Amino acid sequence: MNQKADLQARVVLSPASWRDWRSIMALEKLCFGADAWTALDVAAALTLPSTVRLKAEFENQMVGLVVGSLRQMQQVAWIATIGVHPQYRRRGLGRRLLRACEEAMDMPRIKLTLRISNQAALSLYRQEGYRQINTWPGYYANGEDALVMEKLMY
Repeated sequence: MNQKADLQARVVLSPASWRDWRSIMALEKLCFGADAWTALDVAAALTLPSTVRLKAEFENQMVGLVVGSLRQMQQVAWIATIGVHPQYRRRGLGRRLLRACEEAMDMPRIKLTLRISNQAALSLYRQEGYRQINTWPGYYANGEDALVMEKLMY
């Protein structure tokens, strides 16, 4: 079994909960720096009822997280955050988290934002059927623009 397949087989996806608060805060800072969620953002993600929150764990360490927000009235969901620990990137975990979140949200349209410079994420999202629908100027802390992408699920 190759290293990527071995990691995939050993990573467990499960719902994130309050018990994961510290791990989520640390992963957010590691993945997103100045744009990491605040303590209040993480608390909201862990308590709001229309939210899907999944963590990826390898040997009892959180190595990835995805949070999706359901907007039933608009029949759309947003991937609010998706991050993979830098040591575990490029091994399929982001794709696995994205697909699991999409399935759990079960909405006709899913949207997300990403840095215009994040070519790895852009490539993944395009491969998974997302297309750019907008640009939000100066969205990130350093003034970088955000791409808004959407996927039609059914």
